[in-house]
Amino acid sequence: MENSKMSLQQRIESGKPLLLTEISPPRGSDPSPVHEIARRFVGKVHALGISDNRDRVSMSAMAAATFVSEDGVEPILHVVTRDRNRIALVSEALGAQALGICNLLCTSGTHQVLGAFRTAKNVFDIDTVQLLQTYFNLAGDGSLVGEDGFEGTGPFCLGAVAAPFADPIELQTLRLAKKIRAGARFLITQPIFDLERFNQWWQEVTRRGLHEKAAIVTSIQILVDGKKAQEFATSRPQPRIPDAILARLSSASGAAAQRAAGIAIAMETISRLSEVKGLRGFQVCGDEDVDAALEVIEKSALGTN
Repeated sequence: MENSKMSLQQRIESGKPLLLTEISPPRGSDPSPVHEIARRFVGKVHALGISDNRDRVSMSAMAAATFVSEDGVEPILHVVTRDRNRIALVSEALGAQALGICNLLCTSGTHQVLGAFRTAKNVFDIDTVQLLQTYFNLAGDGSLVGEDGFEGTGPFCLGAVAAPFADPIELQTLRLAKKIRAGARFLITQPIFDLERFNQWWQEVTRRGLHEKAAIVTSIQILVDGKKAQEFATSRPQPRIPDAILARLSSASGAAAQRAAGIAIAMETISRLSEVKGLRGFQVCGDEDVDAALEVIEKSALGTN
């Protein structure tokens, strides 16, 4: 991949296209699955996101990000406010930088009632905007945790999540603007399936000029199983998967045919979104199907940008 040694921060500042992927750490403590996946993405993506107990209890994102970095792929460490108070969140950032991890995606996290750990207590001591502000100013202002600052800390390459399908659109874009003002340099959307709704959101984003202030990357989730796609559509808040897509997957005969249909849908979505002026790139995810993500990246020629 061109400029494979360029850091994510440098690539964002250069204005060049971005290609990302994301994985969930394994449920156990064996690091070999993380190493195996990371090595397959070497030279194929500009950075690899590590989810933070998104919908299951798993190996810490910090540990997984360290393994990914060892294998030659730049990690994006996800940090959620659901599980930690401000002390732990600041400590997490300090530890990440000590390990050479400077890309931090700040998010509130999927609410615990949507996962297997429904009886766990959430924290939400601060929100995403406050977390971005804290990390951005950490070297000179640690007042959130009662400190003057943390000398030698930062700068971080900060990111956040964009929600094209949450209502109302105007309120969501205002919140997006706050995230950018707080320090977000890149924004990754929730998975895009409903292109009509996405275009409505994008019109508001561009009207406010937000695409010129941060690199906005669209997330492409590859649906490879009709039944799981139906479950995903009903369990997630506002995934906005059109009925036509669900029907197309479900009508395919057999697992192989459904997987092929899901890959085709992802490639069609990328093709259409590639025409949207101002988008900076894609995050291509296959969940447990790494082969599907790599196939989409290769067939869509995204890795050649």
